[in-house]
Order: sequence, then C-alpha cells, then structure tokens
Amino acid sequence: MKFGIFYELQLPRPWVAGDELALYQNALTQMELADKLGYDHAWVVEHHFLEEYSHSPSPESFLAAASQRTRNIRLGHGILQLTTNHPARVAERVAVLDLLSNGRCEFGMGESASITELTPFGRDMETKKEVFEEAVAAIFPMFKDAGSEHHGKYFDIPLRNVVPKPVQKPHPPLWMACSQLPTIERAGRHGFGALGFQFVSADAAHAWVHAYYNAMTKRLHKLADYQINPNMALVSFFMCAKTDEEARARADGAHLLPVRAALLRCLAEPPAACALHRQHVGRVQQVEARQS
Repeated sequence: MKFGIFYELQLPRPWVAGDELALYQNALTQMELADKLGYDHAWVVEHHFLEEYSHSPSPESFLAAASQRTRNIRLGHGILQLTTNHPARVAERVAVLDLLSNGRCEFGMGESASITELTPFGRDMETKKEVFEEAVAAIFPMFKDAGSEHHGKYFDIPLRNVVPKPVQKPHPPLWMACSQLPTIERAGRHGFGALGFQFVSADAAHAWVHAYYNAMTKRLHKLADYQINPNMALVSFFMCAKTDEEARARADGAHLLPVRAALLRCLAEPPAACALHRQHVGRVQQVEARQS
C-alpha cells in the first residue's frame, strides 16, 4: 500500500482578501513537508467555476511549483479534463511537468461531471464520453518521437510534432477518474489506473477491486497505443492529532474540507489485499502479452 495527499483547493465562504494566496501557499508548504515525510503521491484536481468546492483551474501551474520544492514525491494530475482542453495542450502540459519534476508526473484523465464546467467550453453531458475517448486517441501518438495527426468528430489536428516529450517512456503512468462502479469497470476495460473519487465501505472497495481487474483481464480494450497501468486508488478523509482520542474528538462532527488522503495500490486489508493485487496484475500482464 502507498499513501498520498489529494487537493481540491477548497475555499469555503466567507472570503476575505488574501484567502486564495494563503490557500495556495499553505498547500505548497504541506506538499513540501509530505515529501520530506516520505509520502508517495500528491494529487491535484482541475475544476472550473466551482466556487468554494475547488479553486484549482490550473493544476499544471501548481504542480510545476511543487516540483521545485520537492524531490521524491510523485506529482499527479488528478485529473486533467480532456473535455475542456485541447489534446495538444494536454500532451504539452504533461510533458513539461514530467521534465520539471525529473520524471515524477502521473497522468490522470477525466471528463468533468457538471454542466457548470462543461457549458462554457462548448461541451455537454451527452457527448462528453465521446469527446474523452477521441481525445485519448489523439493524445498518445503525440508522446512519440515523430509527428502525428488526428482527424475526428471533435478534434481536427494537422500533422505536427508536439514538443517537448516526457522523461518517462513511453509516457507517465495513466489514470482515469472514477466515482461509481461502472466507471471503475470502464477504467479497467481501457487499461487505465482507477482514481476512485468516492468514499466507500471496505466491502464496496473489495467489490470495486474485483470489478476493475475482471474488466481489465477479460474485456481489455485500449483506446490507443499506450502502456496499461493495473493499479487502483481510493480517497478517504483523515484527522491528524497527537493521540487517537484527540483525533476522534476533533473529527466528531467536523467539516473536513482541506485535505484527503489517497490510499494507493492495495485497497483491501493486507496481506490478503497485496496478494490479490499481485495475482490480478499477473493476469493483466499475461493478457497484454497476448495482445502485443
């Protein structure tokens, strides 16, 4: 099991001058400390127009700043919206972060889940899945050394060589945002790591694990030529204090907005979970070897 921190950059009202400055600076300081303490990952969302819930429209800028204040922690886009960004800009941002962080970028992808975000960018709920899948097909050839082109329903991109290229080859690890069982299965089917942005019970998490790996091993259908990432992540709130009793007292009835903890890789209780994970990953590798 690996541990990380996850940022929405939430800012509840009432707002006063300097709140957003403090929000960003405090988050960067927390990430610097998390790196020193040995946390494995830091994830940052992309959201637009969602007042209070998330003041994080430019995760690539935030993560670029974090890359210069940290040395080991993995820096994750959790996620980049493929519906509100041009595929070439996504490929460029991922590559630049990978260069700035010396190969520590994690590439999470998603669609957005609200018309509040989608409508101003000319997208809608009915077609966002199609846009996402076409964007995936357009992006991954851009990470290769030669130029690429794409001509589809939503994007028409002439032959160009997108530069720079990422440090990690063939590309940084891939993840997809998931909030329900069907999207968990979809991530597995497409060979993406699953970023579970939903709070579920241990029994539900165990069911998600089985659904994810069953989809990947039995119905694998990649959307482009990319390296699969057979891993899962879940988020959970936490309260930190000097003693268990103090933490429970503080958490009782508290509104936990600023930070979530991400539990990565093995999601059930060890050691059985890790054995289950290794078993599934072995099956995935066999399936991918047969398809290559």
